[in-house]
Amino acid sequence: MMFILPNHSGSLIRTLIHKAPTRPPHFAANLRSMATAVDAVSPSNTRLGWIGTGVMGRSMCAHLINAGYELTVFTRTSSKAQELISMGAKWADSPRSVSSRSDVVFSIVGYPSDVRHVILDPDSGALAGLRQGGVVVDMTTSDPSLAVKIHSAATSAGCSAIDAPVSGGDRGARNAALSIFAGGDETLVQRLSPIFSLMGRVYYMGAPGKGQFTKLANQITIASTMVGLCEGLVYAHKAGLNLELYLNAISTGAAGSKSLDLYGSRIMNRDFDPGFYVNHFVKDLGICLKECQNMGLALPGLALSQQLYLSLKAHREGDLGTQALILALERLNNVSLQRSSTGEL
Repeated sequence: MMFILPNHSGSLIRTLIHKAPTRPPHFAANLRSMATAVDAVSPSNTRLGWIGTGVMGRSMCAHLINAGYELTVFTRTSSKAQELISMGAKWADSPRSVSSRSDVVFSIVGYPSDVRHVILDPDSGALAGLRQGGVVVDMTTSDPSLAVKIHSAATSAGCSAIDAPVSGGDRGARNAALSIFAGGDETLVQRLSPIFSLMGRVYYMGAPGKGQFTKLANQITIASTMVGLCEGLVYAHKAGLNLELYLNAISTGAAGSKSLDLYGSRIMNRDFDPGFYVNHFVKDLGICLKECQNMGLALPGLALSQQLYLSLKAHREGDLGTQALILALERLNNVSLQRSSTGEL
């Protein structure tokens, strides 16, 4: 079966599904019914694939499975998919194998090089196995230019592509409260909204690549906010303030922020488990700086933030969460906010 949707030029594109020999009998009935009306995307007519089941991907997949979607997954470390498999997901041994069993394939991996490999590799990539009319949705934070390239390659293959990076970290993924920044065909994004809504709220940002540009601007904002949060804590500590009282006092004023809400208590408790890895944030900020160079922009707060996060990598702390930035500020100032055995700072 197929969905018929308008593309940017006003012509018709076939998105999501071509009839496949392996489809169950009810697909034929769905095809007949959609000859007169376009059905909403639902577990009964759309098979999903997922590439990358890391810190965020696992929770996002779980929401789809719990909603009743047939889901096929691939990740480089198969053990990371075992929980999802126990919930009913099917395992595939390559991105191509995932896409051959799917109508819509999502990816959320580490780096642009990973995105390029899992989607565009001519032998094992998702596009190599996706039937005409299928959709690739990349949710990795990646290069805007790569998103445009994937969109072009998908179009040439008779498919579609959406760049849809997310913000909200591990907590947002668990609570289905992610912000999803989508670039590509607006009508297709709307068609996929029942799936996006299971993971958070989708915002349509424009043409291919605009989702990635939005996420990069988001990371620039977060980077300087995290520096401010950590510097404020170091200053308050040096001034002899009770840090719990301090954080509570500023949280409802102009200094309040999502970063404070998410990471203030984690910093106080020396909880540096990753909701988002330092290594990946350094990657994101590096992409931001490269785009700034392309645009002729000078953003000193971004550059400073990247240097501070790079210092964490230099201390082999890249697998910690981004709230570990406090460690870099502590080292710079020869102080420690860590609690003593008596509970005092």
